[in-house]
Amino acid sequence: MIDPGFSSQIHTVNSFQSLISTPFSGNINAMCWDRKLPGDFSEIVSKVNSNENIVVIDEEELFSFQLSEAGQLAREILLNDLKLLKDYGASPIINVITNYDRDEEYSFFPTDVYSFHVDRSPVPFDTFLCTYHGASSDILPNDRAIQKVLIPEIRAQLKELHDRPEAEFEEFLIDNFFDLHYEPKPHARPVSLGLGNMWRLAIDHPESPVPPCIHRAPREHEGEKRLMMIC
Repeated sequence: MIDPGFSSQIHTVNSFQSLISTPFSGNINAMCWDRKLPGDFSEIVSKVNSNENIVVIDEEELFSFQLSEAGQLAREILLNDLKLLKDYGASPIINVITNYDRDEEYSFFPTDVYSFHVDRSPVPFDTFLCTYHGASSDILPNDRAIQKVLIPEIRAQLKELHDRPEAEFEEFLIDNFFDLHYEPKPHARPVSLGLGNMWRLAIDHPESPVPPCIHRAPREHEGEKRLMMIC
């Protein structure tokens, strides 16, 4: 269930065509194709034998899995979602995720995907994602977050790292992706994207009519891998 206080930023649709064709406008910067998917996606995860933290599954590998009827249904859904996104012009990938790498370079300011952040691109495209198994990503209302580089204590620490002229400080923030990260305001409540829902999130690009959607990867459930599609 979507937090009523956040509903003005989320628009729910009932088809892929509506997901890609409904324009972002006003406060709306997240589109959700609300779905309850059948099939056993955990069976697909169980077929991936690798010690890598992130494994990409391609179509050929998906076809090679020997699956139960429920697993076959899950595979059909994955393949159909891949086709929908590719036909739209996107480049989707299917990941099985144990965990993402953590950014430990600056302890006071991690810039990994576990931090609330926005995506940026020089071209007008959006982020699409769907979690089929495991913990799902979160989004945060824009009015319940503050850009980390505007927090005085953090800004002061960043200036200590900056060894170029003061006039180049803003460029330094952009070059190191510091400006993409956000801190939740007190009592802010993230919204889980849930399982099976396909999302389209606005990103930071010059032609965007709306602010970019603030989101993060979740803390993985112990002993459980995630299965997701993203582009």
